[in-house]
Amino acid sequence: MRWPFLPLLLAAVLGAPAHAGQVMDSIKARGELRCGVSEGIPGFSEADAGGRWRGLDADFCRAVAAALLGDAEKVAFVPLRASTRFPALQARKIDLLVRNTTWTLTREAFLQVQFPAVLFYDGQAFMVPASSGIDRLADLAQASVCVVKGTTHQGNLADYARLHGLNWQPLVIDSLPAAMQAFLAGRCQALTADSAQLAAMRLGAPGGPQAFLILPERISKEPLAPVVAGEDLQWVSLVRWVLHVLVLAEEYGVTQANVDARVAELGGATGRLLSGEDRRLAQALGARDDWALRALKAVGNYGELYERNLGAASGLHIERGLNRLWRDGGLLYAPPID
Repeated sequence: MRWPFLPLLLAAVLGAPAHAGQVMDSIKARGELRCGVSEGIPGFSEADAGGRWRGLDADFCRAVAAALLGDAEKVAFVPLRASTRFPALQARKIDLLVRNTTWTLTREAFLQVQFPAVLFYDGQAFMVPASSGIDRLADLAQASVCVVKGTTHQGNLADYARLHGLNWQPLVIDSLPAAMQAFLAGRCQALTADSAQLAAMRLGAPGGPQAFLILPERISKEPLAPVVAGEDLQWVSLVRWVLHVLVLAEEYGVTQANVDARVAELGGATGRLLSGEDRRLAQALGARDDWALRALKAVGNYGELYERNLGAASGLHIERGLNRLWRDGGLLYAPPID
């Protein structure tokens, strides 16, 4: 038996879905992408002395702005604490959240948000003073540990302590900079966060990076991803493929400097996508014909983003590890185009 009014009934119960491109239409009308970032984590998102936001997350925001608006500088960076990032996204105060945010099932299901793709693979680590004599997690059996409110690290900390019989006393603090200050003041024996965040925070600490040790253990997987509200699937796809284009470009040796010449040589589906010749895909994404080309010209390929912000060309010198291309033993690769 057919129920001709079933679609209308479901729409009434579930709420009418946003039409494709609704989020992008609002961004285009505004002429600016509102991007939620951290309050200041070197290498990821941090305002420099001149007020310009720099880092892997900030550069990804610029790549998306270039793809959608044609101009990488049409971004309003909105600094957010971990505890306020999802409310800001749900209240539409931001269009895109790129703030060291871990992709989890609970967040995706209950908050009704989408994590288009992984921007950075990390894991939860612990940092202690180098002078403490602590070199393994087992040495922290009775420790007080500073942890940031509203992060996956809180639950991971409790679970790991319970499973391993450790008597940890968490000191929950509103932001990572405040947690770092509490740690430096001796209010806790260790600070826990993503390992790259810890490497960033110790960079400007008293005594320099050598005064602090990041312990070798990792107690979780932390796939850090951009986040968007889940109702506009066209917006989800564009953000996802901006990231994949940066990875694809590295796979094919396309850089910020050689992008025009190299793309002209490629041909095939990859060449058509990167050059802007594939108008059917651009139209389906609701983007400019040259969206991929503009993103690459704005920030370079993924390897360039990494080295500039976190790797050898930065002050952090963080080994790429899992963030290498798949052919180099990492986890990064772009799905097929056709």
